[in-house]
Amino acid sequence: MNLLSKRIRLRDVTVMDIPAIHQYASLEAVSRYEPWGPNSLEETTEFVTEAMVDAAENKRARFCLVVEYKGQVIGAGELRVTDWYNECAEIGYVLHPAYWGQGFATEIANILLAFGFEQLDMHRIFATCDPENIASFKVMEKVGFQSEGRIRDHMRINGGWRDSLVYSMLSDEWQGVKN
Repeated sequence: MNLLSKRIRLRDVTVMDIPAIHQYASLEAVSRYEPWGPNSLEETTEFVTEAMVDAAENKRARFCLVVEYKGQVIGAGELRVTDWYNECAEIGYVLHPAYWGQGFATEIANILLAFGFEQLDMHRIFATCDPENIASFKVMEKVGFQSEGRIRDHMRINGGWRDSLVYSMLSDEWQGVKN
């Protein structure tokens, strides 16, 4: 699978991507707001293996894609169908810190939204983030997500509980953003 924009390409993960993914997944700054990481090499390899298994499923529900910029892997984007019947999916994105603040996360989110709404015919796509992850919720707002609120004690993280902000977009709202 290949999803393209002017600057980046999102494609399926391969074992050859392990070193590049591990380069950012092993950093504390990258995993600060996540329930995973910093990853060991074994954890990164396990992640890649799971993503490849998911990509091979007959009715694929998880699209974990690396982000390439100028031929280098700089991060990943994911769309996971959470409910086929209700046409609902969740997206997420992660980048190497060297590429933060340059519009890549917004570009990834827009590519995933287009894929989810236009190719998978989703009705609703949502995303969550740590309330302290200002950059992430700013990306969600920039692409046109609507705030739905806060889920209290939503995830275990670093031995405690983390709230999550929830944002979403409906298919008819996506049409408005596109035009």
